[in-house]
Amino acid sequence: MRKGPLCLMLVTLSIMAPAHGDESTEGGSSTPLSLSAGSQITELQQRLKASEQQREELSKQLQNADNTRESAQLARLRQENQRLKLQLKEAQASPLPRLLTEQQQWFVTGAGVALLALLCGIFASGASRKRRQWLN
Repeated sequence: MRKGPLCLMLVTLSIMAPAHGDESTEGGSSTPLSLSAGSQITELQQRLKASEQQREELSKQLQNADNTRESAQLARLRQENQRLKLQLKEAQASPLPRLLTEQQQWFVTGAGVALLALLCGIFASGASRKRRQWLN
């Protein structure tokens, strides 16, 4: 049993006992103060034990609920992991898509030949003669 709640309960009872004692003397009650306080203490101790047992049961239920939730989440994550592994294997097994289609490759080849012809023409004509013509 914890000492904190027990001490708090005793302090509360010690504060309430004089007030209760004042009321009982005016009311003319024949029950002694120590007997009523003792019965209240035992009653409160029993309620405390019952509350602690209930708290322990609830904490066990909460822990079980957390475990089942985690196991369900773990199973879902494992399934997703398996699905992603299968997708990865399928992606690795399939051939890579071509960067250019056949028609685009012919176009690029033609453009390369035209550019090469242009450069050869520039170098073959002699760039120095063109400069002289512009200077005249």
